Amino acid sequence: MPKITIRSYDAHTFQTLSKCGLPPVLARIYAARGIENADQLETELAHLIPYQQFKNISLMAALLADAIAAKKRLLIVADYDSDGATACAVGIRILRKLGATVDYLVPNRFEFGYGLTPEIVQLAHATKQPDLLITVDNGIASVDGVAEANRLGMQVLVTDHHLPGDTLPAATAIINPNQPGCPFPSKNIAGVGVIFYLMLALRAELRQRGAFTTTIPEPNLASFLDLVALGTVADVVKLDNNNRILVQQGLLRIRKGRCCAGIHALLQVARRDYQQISTYELGFILGPRLNAAGRLDDMSLGIECLTTDDEVYATQCAQQLDELNRQRREIESTMQESAFLKLEDALQNQQSKIQTAYSICLFDPDWHQGVIGILASRIKDKYHRPVIIFASGNEHEMKGSGRSINGFHLRDALDLVVKQHPELILKFGGHAAAAGLTIQACHFEKFCEAFEQVAQTLLTPTDLTRVIETDGDLDLSDINMELAEYLDRQVWGQGFPQPTFNARFYVESQRIVGEKHLKLKLRKLDSNMQGQAMQKSIVSYDGILFFHSDPLPDLIDAVYRLQINEYNGKSTLQFLLEHWSDTDNPVIDHGH
Repeated sequence: MPKITIRSYDAHTFQTLSKCGLPPVLARIYAARGIENADQLETELAHLIPYQQFKNISLMAALLADAIAAKKRLLIVADYDSDGATACAVGIRILRKLGATVDYLVPNRFEFGYGLTPEIVQLAHATKQPDLLITVDNGIASVDGVAEANRLGMQVLVTDHHLPGDTLPAATAIINPNQPGCPFPSKNIAGVGVIFYLMLALRAELRQRGAFTTTIPEPNLASFLDLVALGTVADVVKLDNNNRILVQQGLLRIRKGRCCAGIHALLQVARRDYQQISTYELGFILGPRLNAAGRLDDMSLGIECLTTDDEVYATQCAQQLDELNRQRREIESTMQESAFLKLEDALQNQQSKIQTAYSICLFDPDWHQGVIGILASRIKDKYHRPVIIFASGNEHEMKGSGRSINGFHLRDALDLVVKQHPELILKFGGHAAAAGLTIQACHFEKFCEAFEQVAQTLLTPTDLTRVIETDGDLDLSDINMELAEYLDRQVWGQGFPQPTFNARFYVESQRIVGEKHLKLKLRKLDSNMQGQAMQKSIVSYDGILFFHSDPLPDLIDAVYRLQINEYNGKSTLQFLLEHWSDTDNPVIDHGH
């Protein structure tokens, strides 16, 4: 049973925000998310961190400006996820506007694996013959790949945001906020954000050189923020102040119909209104369709969709991506059913170690390598354990994809496994919440044991209880369309969660809709004084509980979000229930 806690906030910060004119409910929400003053809520581009704070960025901009002037051939080497695809699209689109000769190459995950490997460098040299390689969303760990490029006479510029290893690659220049000595304060910026910042620096360098003419006019780089917003949200990086500015500005462009043909086409095939788009659509509607190309096929299709200005071609690409995403969902459903059966069987076996395990590692030779990350996420959500799912890789190898819970840094955990058992992992990379690795198939059982030992060292039993954080109760006066509409237009996501609330409700009526959802009429119960009987509100509210068709008891404790329900052209307020429990068994910590 999850534990529900109410987010704490600093009383002084609450007062400060209230004095700035924020209503108490918003002051409370923002204070609980670390906002200390109204300036941190500003989303104008003028509030972005200056590009000059990136280590090596002026050097890299000068190298690119020299390459453009010398008409050198540039090649972007991308990653095969949404962040890599959008980063590649930003680089391609802007560099071409700046007069560069630039192409791209994205590794097929099944043939080449992740990053700038020596094999990818050799392929680039043989097929594209570039003078200069630019990595986006990868490269910080590509020591061997950069060495191979240097041997073949190609310069390498690394743009990345992942954590570096003990040794940096011998690239001509590296920009990465997480490399040693980089003062850029937003360590959470996505790969697409890093290349966008490089383009800001390059434009400034070219402006200083007097490179802009009537033939090559100075571009408005804000017109590419739709791509930056998509990649940032889809990569699930923490939405700090700087990232929220990038995302909000991108959303505003999309809502005004000023996005690229590819994003517009993806919204159309998903039947979403561009004027109503939020971070939800970026992360859960567009991101998965884009990612489907890299998971099942080749991310070139996604990059083509995002780089074309031809609306017909963009629509064709979007339709193919939509079909790939359907296939991905079917594969995922089969894998999920198989995985949950394995786990349920193990849980019923009294001899199984999974009963007391702090981690979960699973392998099946039939599982699809491109979908194991999603499966790991689903299992992590259900069992609240660090999870690594393996599929067959190259000969005698397994590819693993992991997802983690709060308090367990997955990449650091894998690093501990390597230090304790150097023979078990061939290669790995990632960050706190997600990571990938390759092991020899014969070492699977040993790896599982070693990973479990690390998990038991770093986690406590309390860590294995899922915690649902809420923003507490809402006064009846705060439950209105105005607040719902305001919250719907803001930027929420990783590290800056969408507000949820908890309360006790009387279930006035309930009926099944769409065969698998509960449509509810709810009356909120309030107790203004300790020991007083709970009083029903005189107003009843619409509610919805998705993917649940069993009847609820008359009284429930629920975690909910305010939602605007659009139906038959009419907008109404409803409560979207995210979690509920019987009032006989409340698990709410009001003292958090």
